[in-house]
Amino acid sequence: MLVLEIEDIKELIHKVGYKDFFATLMDTLEEDYSNWESFDKTPRVANHVEGGVIELMPISNNEMYSFKYVNGHPQNPDQGKFTVMATGQLSLTETGEPLMFTEMTLLTAFRTAANSAMAAKHLAKKDSKILTLIGTGSQSEFQYLAFSYVFDLEEIRYYDTDPKAMDKFEQNMKQFNIKLTRCKDSREAALTADIITTCTADKKYQTVLTKDMITKDVYINGIGGDCPGKTELEKELVESATIVCEFLEQCKIEGEIQQLPEDFTCTELFKIVRGEVNINVSTHGTVVFDSVGFALEDYSVLRLIYKLAKENNVGKDMSLIPEIDDVKNLFSLL
Repeated sequence: MLVLEIEDIKELIHKVGYKDFFATLMDTLEEDYSNWESFDKTPRVANHVEGGVIELMPISNNEMYSFKYVNGHPQNPDQGKFTVMATGQLSLTETGEPLMFTEMTLLTAFRTAANSAMAAKHLAKKDSKILTLIGTGSQSEFQYLAFSYVFDLEEIRYYDTDPKAMDKFEQNMKQFNIKLTRCKDSREAALTADIITTCTADKKYQTVLTKDMITKDVYINGIGGDCPGKTELEKELVESATIVCEFLEQCKIEGEIQQLPEDFTCTELFKIVRGEVNINVSTHGTVVFDSVGFALEDYSVLRLIYKLAKENNVGKDMSLIPEIDDVKNLFSLL
């Protein structure tokens, strides 16, 4: 069984390069979303615990099965621990044989940003120039990179309640040629924006973005750590916008649309990707992508990273599954 550690993922990313990796991952996501009906889908399994949530995110088709283990504990940074930590596995569907076990804290950041930018390619104005980030934690730099490969960005406006998070973001962004505008609050950050990403983590109902902050039609990418009882967008803003979601059944449980009536429905992303429905800010006004993170996105990045690891001979083959001549004689291992 192939096992990939953090250093292995870093090696693969450096070999491929940010731009090519994001481009290939977006293509992989579009391919998998286009095959939507071939997947056995379910909302993630969540255990809500004091201070956070621990989740399993499974999905499969006729070829492969994948799952991700992931947590969300907003107070973890106070203890020097990540808010989100994840691992994942990819297996053959036909036999159930595990193929790969890998870190997914880093890969989750990549797949989330890639999915955001891929959706925006269809939903946001093609000439979008200004990206706003409300929340400059672990996801922020990945969001910039992914969007920068789809749009000709000229400026990033950003705000976080933690000044140290903005300091960190500014330090990391020095290597990129982009105008940085530090803002005093969400309202200032949203001014003139073409694309707004909200990426906050607190496990509660929040209104980091309200309808009156939106002064022109805009693409809103709501990706903050979602769960029941946790939102980022004001209900009136959600009601006034055109909504696109990943998986309606899951978004009703933990997305922005949990604020709306139970019978609410909206377009799922796969219909946009396949061209069955055309929605864009230029024709529909403000568009909200209610993105809670779906297991198909983990499947996409897992199958891609497995392919790259094999091609580049990266990772370790570990003896995690018994290998014996008589597979009915498990006791013989002892």
